[in-house]
Amino acid sequence: MKISEHIDTLCERLNISKAELARRIGKSPQSLNGKLRRESFTVPELERIAEATGVQYLHKFVHKDGRDI
Repeated sequence: MKISEHIDTLCERLNISKAELARRIGKSPQSLNGKLRRESFTVPELERIAEATGVQYLHKFVHKDGRDI
């Protein structure tokens, strides 16, 4: 699943618009939509989204069999 799909799901589950998410992270809606189209988020930006929405962002490498590296 692409990061933009995860962010779409996050907004849906929290019942917030992308414009509201943009406001919470200090970006314009146009800027957020551009990042979603390009899939061009940095780890700090994803962490900011998590903090702004009250969720945890986990990033890690995992073996194909599911074991954490």
